[in-house]
Amino acid sequence: MLEQINFTTKNILEKTNHFKPEVGIILGTGLGGLVNEIHAEYIIPYEEIPNFPLSTVEGHSGKLIFGELGGKKVMAMQGRFHFYEGYDMHQITFPVRVMKALGIHTVCVSNASGGMNPNFEIGEIMIINDHINLFPTNPLIGKNMSELGPRFPDMSEAYDKKLIAKALEIAKTNNIKVSQGIYAGLTGPCFETPAEYSYIRRTGADAVGMSTVPEVIVAKHGSMRVFGISIITDLGVEGKIIEITHEEVQQVAAAAEPNMSFIVKEVIRSM
Repeated sequence: MLEQINFTTKNILEKTNHFKPEVGIILGTGLGGLVNEIHAEYIIPYEEIPNFPLSTVEGHSGKLIFGELGGKKVMAMQGRFHFYEGYDMHQITFPVRVMKALGIHTVCVSNASGGMNPNFEIGEIMIINDHINLFPTNPLIGKNMSELGPRFPDMSEAYDKKLIAKALEIAKTNNIKVSQGIYAGLTGPCFETPAEYSYIRRTGADAVGMSTVPEVIVAKHGSMRVFGISIITDLGVEGKIIEITHEEVQQVAAAAEPNMSFIVKEVIRSM
């Protein structure tokens, strides 16, 4: 894997005239609008990047954007990869390994999720303060490469407390309603049954989705700071569960995306 990481990193540096990003951004379903805030210098489709998977999900464009956001040099993934697409954990998290190799010190992740906290509303923004890995595997299983991180990485602060505090301050100052909560990651691609929502809620989670957790684990393995944010696109609360489609998830995410983008941009500016 080290050879692949180094080869891909070298290729990207050549394509971007050795652009050195400080912050990595991973954009989820319907949340690609943040790239419009980036003063882009280089845009590379995934198919032009060696060893990169291709995004197969509607709403995930499949481009790397290099430029400036909030006064910082950033690399944004417009479209991520999922376990349910048939990729393994190493493929899903490969871009995070490349981020580290490029010199990125902080990763911002976003997603659309189903809310199970009875106080949540559709369209609400949740700052992620912890997660529960309900995937059947872990991206760190297998031989550990000490060049990438320790065999047993600490996860006591998976999501950076200082960045969470800054995001809450930004939201309050700008009258944006946000909540904090725990995100549970599952494989998908099915949306959850009512019984599954109930079960996941009892694990301690406030929201559930099909991404994020593997990327965060690998980011922490590489000693990167992480800021996570989620848009609640549907509810898994008893009495409020209705039939949901991917298109509806995209629509709700797109409507709430401007506020999410503002928070992410200002958090990056504060770094």
